[in-house]
Amino acid sequence: MKYNKNIFTVDKCKLNKVVKKFETPIFCYSEKKITENIINFRNNFKSFSPVICFSTKSNCNLEILKLIKRNGLGADVVSKGELMIALKAGINSKKIVFSGVGKTRSELIYAIEKNILLINSESKSEILEIESIAKSKNKKVDIGIRLNPNTDAKTLKQISTGKKENKFGINEKTFIEVLEYIKSSKFLNLKCLSVHIGSQILDHKPYQKMLNVLQKLIKKIDYNFEYIDLGGGMGIDYNKDNKKFNYKKYNQMIKKFLKKNKTKIIFEPGRSIIGDTAILISKVIYIKENSKKDFIIVDAAMNDLMRPALYGAKHRIVPLKKTNKKTKKTYDFVGPICETTDKFLTTNKFQKLNEKDYIIICDVGAYGSSLSSNYNIRPKPAEILIRGSKINVIKKRQKLKDII
Repeated sequence: MKYNKNIFTVDKCKLNKVVKKFETPIFCYSEKKITENIINFRNNFKSFSPVICFSTKSNCNLEILKLIKRNGLGADVVSKGELMIALKAGINSKKIVFSGVGKTRSELIYAIEKNILLINSESKSEILEIESIAKSKNKKVDIGIRLNPNTDAKTLKQISTGKKENKFGINEKTFIEVLEYIKSSKFLNLKCLSVHIGSQILDHKPYQKMLNVLQKLIKKIDYNFEYIDLGGGMGIDYNKDNKKFNYKKYNQMIKKFLKKNKTKIIFEPGRSIIGDTAILISKVIYIKENSKKDFIIVDAAMNDLMRPALYGAKHRIVPLKKTNKKTKKTYDFVGPICETTDKFLTTNKFQKLNEKDYIIICDVGAYGSSLSSNYNIRPKPAEILIRGSKINVIKKRQKLKDII
């Protein structure tokens, strides 16, 4: 994604053609970039060939999941709906892991019936529920247990999942208790030790702490796991300031871990696969001037891209068409929703904008469309996938009559 003759271009498609053809706001993905990211992720860990289960919650567009499947990935799901759409995309059930702290009985029944690779359990009560279902079906069910390693991922508190105050996983004492129970069960087969410490992590050091906790537990319980699920969480460079995750060091850590443990590794990447593969195109509706700054009111809103309102996350904004005209004013890029949090970014030294100009909100592939809503009875945007210069509509824009 770059400028070609001052027009923002995705692969070989200039986006001035897109805005002539489609109503904004609109999500736009690069198939080439998605494929490159998958290849790069796999190459970073090719020495031990992990099972890669794409985090469906990061992006659940059916056509994106079909592309994920064609590239050989499985899926990490957190609801019955995500499991259904992963299967509909053709993803092999034996490459699907079901995570989450609150799986209902009906969800567990569905997962057991579909013979997925693993149900990663996060509480003693859930394990008993799985056993009850397995007993009723006279079936042995493969499960994992998610450990809470009490590891600070040094990320936003809203997306930290590995500290003891977080709701995820169980502590070491409970882990040992449920392990002893599972050993005596005729209907449960413990195949995996699972862990996930958070999201948008750019420092490899928390992962070393996590691996140390796992190693200590494995040594204490003396149990051979077929799989160790290390979750995902590797971040991307949203600010383009070259703060990138060090995959080489993480790979070396895991190789050392595998010398002591004969096991297969599962990863659940989402953002690192899909995050930087999409942009959100939006149109400037009004420019509201005052003495200190201008409010750039665009047609995209927090219902289309929730991350800035939800976490205070920052996404770069660039013009669709570059000019040499700069402004000395501060710009506040805001949406039309009646909430102060409906704001994307404050920036200085932006090029001068006019009403009806178009802007690009960058790196929205992860938790962009999947977190979108109909707040204020606003239709969800269309989604398109660019392949070379070809535009494929992978989700139509909602119509008001269908919502109402």
